[in-house]
Amino acid sequence: MGLLVVGSLGLDTVITPFDKIEEALGGSASYISLAASYFGGPIEFVGVVGSDFPKEYIKIIEDHNVDTEGLQIVEGGKTFRWTGKYHYDLNMRDTLSTELNVFEKFDPVIPDNFKKSKFICLGNIDPVLQSRVLDQMEDPQFVVCDTMNFWIEGKKDDLLKLLKRVDVLIINDSEARLLAHEPNLIRAARMIRELGPKILIIKKGEHGALLFVEDIVFSAPAYPMETIFDPTGAGDSFAGGFIGYLYKTRSLSPDSLKRAVIYGSTMASFCVEKFSKKVLKNYLTCRYKIVLENL
Repeated sequence: MGLLVVGSLGLDTVITPFDKIEEALGGSASYISLAASYFGGPIEFVGVVGSDFPKEYIKIIEDHNVDTEGLQIVEGGKTFRWTGKYHYDLNMRDTLSTELNVFEKFDPVIPDNFKKSKFICLGNIDPVLQSRVLDQMEDPQFVVCDTMNFWIEGKKDDLLKLLKRVDVLIINDSEARLLAHEPNLIRAARMIRELGPKILIIKKGEHGALLFVEDIVFSAPAYPMETIFDPTGAGDSFAGGFIGYLYKTRSLSPDSLKRAVIYGSTMASFCVEKFSKKVLKNYLTCRYKIVLENL
C-alpha cells in the first residue's frame, strides 16, 4: 500500500522577469508525487493527459518510484495547458490562458491496487472529484486536501461536504480568509477547523506557514532563499514534502506534523530555484540530500 496522489497533470508555459519556458511538466499531481517520492515509496499516481503528453515526462515520473497505473491517456486528446506570467514581485502573477482539454472531463478512476492506500493527497481539483476519489477508497487513514479560491467561491457547498471527510486542509492566507469570511487568521483557522479538518496549514509564501493542530499554533519560517526563479508548483511541492515525510514515518503526532511542515517548506524552496522542467528532473542533488537528511 502506497501513498495515493490525485490531481492535475499538464503542460505549463511560464514567463518570469528572468526567462521563459514553454510546455514544461506541470500540474498539482506531478509536483506532489515527485516531492513526496524522496521520502520513500511507492507513490501511486492518478491523473489524465492527452496523447500529446511527452513520453519523457512520464519517464521522469516513473523514474522517481511513482506507479502510473492510474494515469489515463486519452487517445487523440490534448493535455491540460496553463500559461502564466510573473511580475518582479514573484508573489504576483497573471494567468494568460487556461486550456482544460482532456482535464475538463476528468473522472478519477482508482485502480484496485490503489484502493487500500492509507495516505492520500488530493491535489487542487474540483471538490466533487476529490470526494469521488474518497468514495472509491476502502479505509483511508490520513487524507490531505488542497483547494483554491476558485472552488471556495464557485463550489463552496461541495467543498464543505468534502472538508468533513479530510484530516488536513492546506490553503494560503487569502484563501483562509475567504473561506472563513474572517480577516484574522487565528480566528479564521478556528472556524475552518470547525468545518471538519482536525489539522489546518495556512501557507504565507515567503513568510512561511502556520500549522494548527489540537491547541497548538506552530509558525514555521520559509526556508531562506537567495535565488527565486519560478514559484510555479511551490505549494504542491510543499504538500508533497509534508505528506511524504508523514508517510515515511507513519507518525501523526504534533511533533511529527511540525517536522513535516519544515520538510514541506524545504521541498518548496528547492522547487522555486529553477523552472519546473529542470528542477523536477534533478530535485535531489548532493546539496539537497544533505539538507533533507539533516532536518
